[in-house]
Amino acid sequence: MIGIKDIGVYIPQNFIDNYKRMEEFETNENFIKNKIGFETLCRKSVEEETSDLCVKAFEDLQLQIGSCIDLIDCIIVCTQNPDGAGLPQTSAILHRKLGLKDNVAAFDISLGCSGYVYGISILKSFMRENGFKNGLLFTADPYSKVLNHSDRNTELLFGDAATCTLLSGQPKYLILKSCFATDGSGWDSIIVDKQKATLSMKGKDVFMFTMKKVPIQIKQCLSDNTLKKEEVDIFVFHQASKYIVDNLTEVLDLPEEKVPFMSQKVGNTISSSIPLILKEIIPKGHKFILLSGFGVGLSWATTILKKI
Repeated sequence: MIGIKDIGVYIPQNFIDNYKRMEEFETNENFIKNKIGFETLCRKSVEEETSDLCVKAFEDLQLQIGSCIDLIDCIIVCTQNPDGAGLPQTSAILHRKLGLKDNVAAFDISLGCSGYVYGISILKSFMRENGFKNGLLFTADPYSKVLNHSDRNTELLFGDAATCTLLSGQPKYLILKSCFATDGSGWDSIIVDKQKATLSMKGKDVFMFTMKKVPIQIKQCLSDNTLKKEEVDIFVFHQASKYIVDNLTEVLDLPEEKVPFMSQKVGNTISSSIPLILKEIIPKGHKFILLSGFGVGLSWATTILKKI
């Protein structure tokens, strides 16, 4: 019985105020507050690497549960913006920085907005297959590394953060049946240009994909778990933007109070957006929590957590 026990987070304290950039990007207060929804963005310092963000998320986890370094059997790092040029894998660098034992498995997965849902399923399966008791899933995707800071379509959206989720045999929440999907024909909807090494995004295409594909998968996941949407206490959607979260809420005919948008101060933190919210809501003890991540790939994934 492997599931989620606790979550540690790290939010860099370097905040950028989007309201102060309205003139620069030829936008207005309504666009920032009600369309993208990100009033400020958190950004890492130049000196911080992806693995450094992970270390700080782990330190936050230990503040909650005490020292657990000697209990860890495996770690996974979910990132598409790794340390350096990506070789060696960030998980190996993190392994050294945490001082983990040699017999700890460590590997990366290259996924973006769907990465948390994929990651907890991968880690759960890996642990169960190998008889592991404690594993860590790290999410850290500092898009500030690849942003064109003069691009209105991306610069106002993305923040840097990291999370560390402990999966163990003594969980608070079980991970139920999950659904996964990919549409590789949309691979260029969110992409880093090789020559310029900067991010570009086709916002309209991403929005249309989300509205068309994600609700179908959510309904399928509910059906696979023999649940009605009314039985789910909270729907945690990837915080792509307030506009997308609001429209998903409307398309699925969900009560607004069941669909939190909690990223106003941090921005779209990619694979970290779902666990940042989970960190806040898990202590409230909801029985069923639905998670859905969607974006770069195009990739989308949905699962349901059940309180023990």
